[in-house]
Amino acid sequence: MHTYNIHEAKTQLSKLVEMAARGESFVIAKAGKPMVKVTALDTPEPSQMKRFGFMAGQIKVPDDFNTMGAGAIETLFEGDA
Repeated sequence: MHTYNIHEAKTQLSKLVEMAARGESFVIAKAGKPMVKVTALDTPEPSQMKRFGFMAGQIKVPDDFNTMGAGAIETLFEGDA
């Protein structure tokens, strides 16, 4: 993702708006510090991106997952007593 300083962004605003409309996001910085990210309005928000099930079938959770290591954890908290 490209970064433009405020002066560059002001002088190239039309070009940058067209870039964002095509889906090319960019950052505007002030004194080298990123201030805003510019994206097209129809770009999905990160929270809207569907990630549920992207690793389906690749991970197996053991049947005793909720009780794994219970004895060791008990010993850590209570000691050998």
